[in-house]
Amino acid sequence: MNPKEPERVRLDKWLWAARFFKTRALSAEAIDKGRVTINGQLAKASREPQVGHTIEFRMGNELRTVVVKGLSAVRGPAPVAQQLYEETPESVARRLATAEQRRLAPEPALSQPMGRPTKRDRRTLNDWGDRWSASLDDENG
Repeated sequence: MNPKEPERVRLDKWLWAARFFKTRALSAEAIDKGRVTINGQLAKASREPQVGHTIEFRMGNELRTVVVKGLSAVRGPAPVAQQLYEETPESVARRLATAEQRRLAPEPALSQPMGRPTKRDRRTLNDWGDRWSASLDDENG
């Protein structure tokens, strides 16, 4: 073990230090919502991960599985953070397959047949019937 590595670190702090979540509060929220497991068991924010533990968590729609390779309570640069874990091959394949599905999915805007009607389209809609004005005051006068 590196002398600079802490012997004990909270799970929410480790997830933040490994740069999976932008803030420690977001990592704690994900843990509280039951989106994080350690070795298949639901975890609490105060749980202390150990080297060799398998952590599975959901980030948005992605399910990621990583093996802890190092401990750190300090958020450092991305290359240093990547040394704290190793993503499992199944997790990488699942993430790439999801990205490919998103890439091949049709553009949501194309499902709309047309956008806002033009002035000419509005004239031909004929929603007004015999009325020439949108005002209802003319009928009573």
